[in-house]
Amino acid sequence: ETAVRDAVGNILQDGDAVTVLKNLKVKGSSNSLKIGTKVKSIRLVEGDHNIDCKIQGFGAMQLKSEFVKKA
Repeated sequence: ETAVRDAVGNILQDGDAVTVLKNLKVKGSSNSLKIGTKVKSIRLVEGDHNIDCKIQGFGAMQLKSEFVKKA
């Protein structure tokens, strides 16, 4: 199994907290996810968007690990 790494190479695990490193457009929403947004207790999943999470004000989302840093 391949380890999921964040933008700077830290290994991510289920339950980690991460910080968003760039403004990300949210599909189906006029809002974007702002740089510096903290995301708690992530869940790692298979696929292109390999982080499953819930973000306050947005709800359930999937992120790519290259756009986050372990908090």
